[in-house]
Parts: sequence; structure tokens; C-alpha cells
Amino acid sequence: MALADTDTTVFEAVLRRDRFVVVAALVSVIVVAWVWIVLGAGTGMSAVAMTQMVGMPDMDMMMERAVWTPAYAALIFGMWWVMMVAMMLPGAAPMLLLFARANRAQKARDRPYVATGIFAAGYLTAWGGFSALAALLQAGLEQLDLLSPMMSTTSWWLGGAILLAAGLWQLTPVKRVCLRHCRSPLSFLAQKWRPGRLGAFRMGLEHGTFCLGCCWFLMGVLFFGGIMNLFWIAGLAGFVLLEKTIPMGHWIGRIAGIGAAAWGVVMLASAAGSS
Repeated sequence: MALADTDTTVFEAVLRRDRFVVVAALVSVIVVAWVWIVLGAGTGMSAVAMTQMVGMPDMDMMMERAVWTPAYAALIFGMWWVMMVAMMLPGAAPMLLLFARANRAQKARDRPYVATGIFAAGYLTAWGGFSALAALLQAGLEQLDLLSPMMSTTSWWLGGAILLAAGLWQLTPVKRVCLRHCRSPLSFLAQKWRPGRLGAFRMGLEHGTFCLGCCWFLMGVLFFGGIMNLFWIAGLAGFVLLEKTIPMGHWIGRIAGIGAAAWGVVMLASAAGSS
């Protein structure tokens, strides 16, 4: 009995160490991502300054539109991806911590945080795909003069359509399925477990795909509020975290969906009335 108690105590100490390593790594990556966003993500202007300038017509006229060279496209892709890291990793923390614990339970002498890092890489790869599509969409909207130099929509029609679509997406069965998956990490690990490092990457990619299905339209709202608008970035990040982690999160998502759809309808009606 004493030996069993000792083994249990040692195992619990190892679990606490694993948890500390994973949490420290997550916090470090998230903090670096947020700092990079605040500094402007390489765009040459801080996000604080861009947030202050959003909605100022004089400033939009003074700013020149960017020239979409391959280097600039890569910069915008990196900007989107870093934003996704900052916004989505906090909500993925429960899954990553549970994955590390499950790895430790299966491989007592291994380092579960290595596999956990690979799982996180798979998760962020899914959001890297979204970031590439978002950068392409941004380029297209800028060419059509539907985005200002401050990276926010210039069209009430587009803004209203984005809000309406995002709100309606919150109420769809696909959204509910993806959100239920994101809110149930234990169920995912029980059903989708794959051994090895490749298995960890595939699991992270699959989890990221579900998360993408849950939140992709919410991230699209940044085209309305301002891609580098700190209030919208922080607000959406907080909303995603609450929706995924608190007991009433799914109801918060539905209420927000109804509100966004209603806001979109009002904007579209106003656009129609003024045209």
C-alpha cells in the first residue's frame, strides 16, 4: 500500500510538472503573438495607431493603398496567422492540457509536452490554411476598393452582409456540431486517439479543422470591424474563449448570433435606404 501511495504521489508530481511546462509554453507563445500584433505585425504601423485611425475618412484619404507584391502578401499572411495564434490558442488550452495528461498516462517515461507541441502545430496548421484564404480575400477586397487603407470595410452593403452571414452561421447545425466538439476535449481524445508523433499532428489538424468550422465566420467579422482593430481582435478572442469554455457558452454564441444578424439587417436596410 505504501509503495502504491508513493507511486501515485510521484505520478501526480510529474503531472504537475508537465502541466507547468505546457502552460508556460502556451503563455509564452500567446504573449509573443499579442505583442507582435500590438506592434503592427510588421506592417510599419502599430495596431494601437491603426485602431485609433479606423473610421477617420481624412486618414483613409491620406493613406496610400498597399501594393500587393509577393513579399507584402507573405507579410499579410503572417499577420493573419499570428492573429489566429493569439486569438485561438487560449481556447485550445483545455484540449492541449488534457492531451499532455493522456500522453503521460500512456508513456510514463516519455516527454508528453513534445507530442503536445506537435499537436499544437497541427492545430495551428489548420488556422494557417484559413490565414492564407483570408489574405487572398483581403487582396481581392482591396482591389475592389471595398477595404480602406486602414483595413476596414468601406461599404455598408459588405459590412451588413458580413454581420448577417456571421450571425446566421452561429445558428446553423454545423456550428453546433463543431462547437460541441471543441467543448468536449475528452470525447475527442477517446474517439480520435492516434499513437506517435504523426498521430499527434493529425489529431491537432483534425481538432483545428473542427475549431475552424466553429469560428471561421467570426474571424471574418474582422473585415467589418477592422483587421488590425485591437478592440475587435480582443473582443472576438474573449468571445471565442467564453463560448468554448464556460457552461453557458453555447447560449452566448446563439444570442450573439441573433444580435449580429439583426445588426447586419439594420445596416443593409440603411444601405438600401441611402442608395
